[in-house]
Amino acid sequence: MTYHDLVIIGGGPAGLAAAVSAHEAGIEDILILERDERLGGILNQCIHNGFGLHTFKEELTGPEYADRYIKKVTDYKIPYKLKSIAADISAEREILYVNGEEGAVSVKAGAVILAMGCRERPRGALGLPGYRPAGIFTAGTAQRLMNIEGYSVGKKVFILGSGDIGLIMARRMTLEGAIVICVAELMPYSGGLNRNIVQCLNDFNIPLKLSHTVTKIHGKQRVTGITISEVDANRRPIKGTEEYYDCDTLLLSCGLLPENELSKSAGVTLDRVTGGPVVDDKLQTSVEGVFACGNVLHVHDLVDYVSEEAERAGRQAASFVKSGKENDKKYITLSVGSGVRYTVPQMIDVNNMNDSVTVRFRVSDVFRDKSVSVCYDDKCVIKRKKRILAPGEMEQIVIKKDTFGDSMPKTVKISVED
Repeated sequence: MTYHDLVIIGGGPAGLAAAVSAHEAGIEDILILERDERLGGILNQCIHNGFGLHTFKEELTGPEYADRYIKKVTDYKIPYKLKSIAADISAEREILYVNGEEGAVSVKAGAVILAMGCRERPRGALGLPGYRPAGIFTAGTAQRLMNIEGYSVGKKVFILGSGDIGLIMARRMTLEGAIVICVAELMPYSGGLNRNIVQCLNDFNIPLKLSHTVTKIHGKQRVTGITISEVDANRRPIKGTEEYYDCDTLLLSCGLLPENELSKSAGVTLDRVTGGPVVDDKLQTSVEGVFACGNVLHVHDLVDYVSEEAERAGRQAASFVKSGKENDKKYITLSVGSGVRYTVPQMIDVNNMNDSVTVRFRVSDVFRDKSVSVCYDDKCVIKRKKRILAPGEMEQIVIKKDTFGDSMPKTVKISVED
């Protein structure tokens, strides 16, 4: 069994940023494991612009953004293995990976960073009725087929779900000559960024139907059409609201799920809401020396936030490798109040925390002219007015250590209030 100070599983934006950060923090013995044939992850197929405004202060395409970090990895001579699948990881930070050249290889790590990203929710998880004809794709698969493989997936397209990839693909397919008939969304609000609704739907006169879902897929060999229905408050189809659309392609953009099979193998505790690991303010999971960042931790809306989070994970993993252990921990629990779905991190180690901690969270509904409040136990210490809050836009708030005072609270609660 070989040894590395730090093993990073995933060579996408999170893994690359974490590797660069850890190297800059003094760790040179790093290994990146990437299952694809190139570094960059999902960014390689995101040929549209809009990336990098926070990180690089300029607008880049996905491949351009990835290339900035790939060049740093190359300049730092950080080793990486492509077409290498991490098959297992133990609580002792022993990793088994497989590739075509080496076969099965076991590696012991001083620290591990989980950066496996996320996957799309497939048709099987949605329970859509109908046969299994050709012409049904997840939006990300369609994006890869078009942008990397060079295939056209359809000519007359209906999109179910208003996630960001689905919205971007509505524009992409329109630009390639396809007709995008409509986008239907089960929820009464869009799951994507407002800028994508404007730039990808409104600018191309593509309608968005909220509180609607597909209730039948027509066709046996190839999709010939779909039927949608309006849904009630319990998300159940309302009889008599059926509408038929003639189409040859159905794209599904119905949510993303963190890739956490390896996290489970390591015994990492997962959050029931995010689907990702429960972490502290150092982004360390419940297994000592195992850190998580990026979409494997929780689904982000901006890759800039992924990079920022991953850089923090890299620094903390480097610190762990150097020290071998941490001082005694004393945790404050971060809890959610009304209107908030989850927070990341889920706890703060006050004995080892930095001067401030950035807490990211998502709200459960669309709120207008409300306030985000932060309470230490029963005492409200922060209250910020927000014109609009939406589930598709990730929010953040900074908690400073000196605001705790002499008497440390047991819980910090974040809520949406009047």
